[in-house]
Amino acid sequence: MAAVPGHVTTPGRMGGPGQLVAPTFKTERLSVVYLTEQGPLRAVRGVSLSVAAGETMGVVGESGSGKTTLALGAIGYLPANGRVESGTSRLAGVDLAGRPRRELRHVWGSKVGLVSQNPQAALNPTLTIGRQMDEMGRRHLSLGRRAAREASLAMLERVAMPDPQAVASRYPHQLSGGMLQRCALAMALLTHPAVLILDEPTTGLDVTSQATILDLLDDLKAQFHTAILYITHNLGVVARVCDRIAVMYAGEISEEATAPDLFAQPLHPYTANLLRCVPRLGGQGTQERLATIPGSLPQMGDLPSGCVFAPRCPLAVEDCRAARPPLVEANAGRKTACLRWQILRSEEGRQTALQLDLRAAAPLTLSAVPRAPAGPPRVRDGSSSPPGTLVAMPQDLLTVEDAAKECPGPRPRSTVKAVDGTTLSVGAQQTFGLVGESGSGKTTLARIVAGLTRPTRGHVHLEGTPLGPSVSGRDPSVLRRLQMVFQSPETSLNPRQTAGQAVMRPLVLLAGLERREAGQRARELLEAVRLPASYFDRYPGELSGGEKQRVAIARAFAAGPDLVICDEPVSSLDVSVQGALMNLIGDLQDGAGTSYLFISHDLAAVQHLSHFIGVMYLGALMEMGDAARVLASPYHPYTEALLSAVPVPDPTSRDHRMRLRGSPPSSAETPSGCRFHPRCPRFQGDLCRDQAPPWRLSDGGVIARDAATPATADAAAAAAEHAICCHIPLHDLAALQEAGRR
Repeated sequence: MAAVPGHVTTPGRMGGPGQLVAPTFKTERLSVVYLTEQGPLRAVRGVSLSVAAGETMGVVGESGSGKTTLALGAIGYLPANGRVESGTSRLAGVDLAGRPRRELRHVWGSKVGLVSQNPQAALNPTLTIGRQMDEMGRRHLSLGRRAAREASLAMLERVAMPDPQAVASRYPHQLSGGMLQRCALAMALLTHPAVLILDEPTTGLDVTSQATILDLLDDLKAQFHTAILYITHNLGVVARVCDRIAVMYAGEISEEATAPDLFAQPLHPYTANLLRCVPRLGGQGTQERLATIPGSLPQMGDLPSGCVFAPRCPLAVEDCRAARPPLVEANAGRKTACLRWQILRSEEGRQTALQLDLRAAAPLTLSAVPRAPAGPPRVRDGSSSPPGTLVAMPQDLLTVEDAAKECPGPRPRSTVKAVDGTTLSVGAQQTFGLVGESGSGKTTLARIVAGLTRPTRGHVHLEGTPLGPSVSGRDPSVLRRLQMVFQSPETSLNPRQTAGQAVMRPLVLLAGLERREAGQRARELLEAVRLPASYFDRYPGELSGGEKQRVAIARAFAAGPDLVICDEPVSSLDVSVQGALMNLIGDLQDGAGTSYLFISHDLAAVQHLSHFIGVMYLGALMEMGDAARVLASPYHPYTEALLSAVPVPDPTSRDHRMRLRGSPPSSAETPSGCRFHPRCPRFQGDLCRDQAPPWRLSDGGVIARDAATPATADAAAAAAEHAICCHIPLHDLAALQEAGRR
């Protein structure tokens, strides 16, 4: 294998049989400070860590704990008001700290690859994806024009991008959030860097694409011996890919260990409680409360004198509050910054550290906003209508009938069917979870419901009343009742408005509150989403990605809506805040009658919140019904693949993932017959290739979807308790899936 710049093989960490590898990337007592109007904020203080060639170091912790600042400070890529206050950061023995940016520009991109949490910040909106990737190849690899394009297309294909040629010709605004993240990752991997810094690289990806990317990272480490610093909130991903893990809290390392040791026996109360907050598939039942960590991170300008976690720690004693505990070595390769870490070695000690009140909840702050009364529990009865008709009963808050959206394709006279005839309904005080891979049409469907995208055909009703196809033609009372939380908070928050102003706006315009009352209510809403009152006057540029998303959620709930469309509302949040917000979403449903159309790649979150689930693929629903039935065998082979790709927060678990055949096809070329057949592991030959599959119902019924009546068949399936669009009989599917689990 050709040598990669930046890699060394001098004495250090054991890298394999008979091979010693020195750390490729290392920080020693690194401290980073931001200069603000309120004074210096020391966001990272005395952090030391190292990553060897061929190793993946995970960095986890709540949003705002300093993970991203640590990575950016280590490579000298801080914003204008940030600087390294002390310490060193070495890449292959060369200190990067304090070097001028003109010297670091050669390092960035060639020897250091960076994938940021927000892919739009790394992509030029005026250039096509292909031109931006080609520039990387030409500048850092000295490739010619044709060779650079070939390398770009090859890397897009390696990150599971559907139709790389078409994607290369598009601009960033023409791609979904998940596709943008894959483009950013492909750009970072193009030069095969010595160090790869990944800041939430799979946050916007569906589980199958995420699994593909994680497999790609494994291949990259094996082939190029790359050192990877992996920053994430997803503890399942950490367990899947990381060799070692550093846990950060309020700018400091609280614990460091190998992945198996950390998950088996955490030696810091913060780590133990983080692991407890993770929602798990098949774990907590729908609507049960998730564990959270009470309180919030301390303000960087007002840190406690002792242990920074002491105000939230069940094990804290007076000594913990008197002085900052050092990071000590508990045993070989194991460090913890807890004075009482020995207690956590016993079962009794671990239970004491987890003595947190599951009943604690953020206050319901919407009770004073006038609302329409919630209807009775949803009951379907189509007996008075023709068979196969979906009736918009008063109990159905939202009804979507045969919604479709066609867009011009990448080639002349081609058409992209972003949504291809979707029918569903959301009952009062209920949650409809929508899952599927990136590009399957979930967000387009949500925008049709919200009036932000005009459908090619189909209708949307709110309590039986038809809604205008465009938000500009909808009455303000409808706008108050129907709100949306977008996948990317950066594009939905005005950079010139503070967090408080953003939340106040719907309170004044839609709820009719006076500014003083709206200001007070906005502060309550920010506290409800676990943001301190001081965040009222902060601008979006001063917030982390997770903090921006919390502001967006608070704004959506401000006017007391009847229906909130949630497009990936918790994917960018750490597990503790995610649990608190999911509890809040459930509380609002119980106390204020809110309904949700909940779109997410996180199947565990969907399982926890949803009463009904729909599974989309290439613009159409493949399975839908009661949540418990959809996520239990028999399920559609596509649903089976999604469930098997979910990373489990256990480094010792075996990989039982069902590998899909090939890459996702383009929406401009929908396959004949069953649209999933080119990738289906249960492929049945010509039957799947040539004929549209019927809807198979859990009660044994079969609804044919011939060319003349697909919309009618879909409406009948939407009214069923559980329906699967597949040629394989349900009892045969169940047998195949049971055999696959053995």
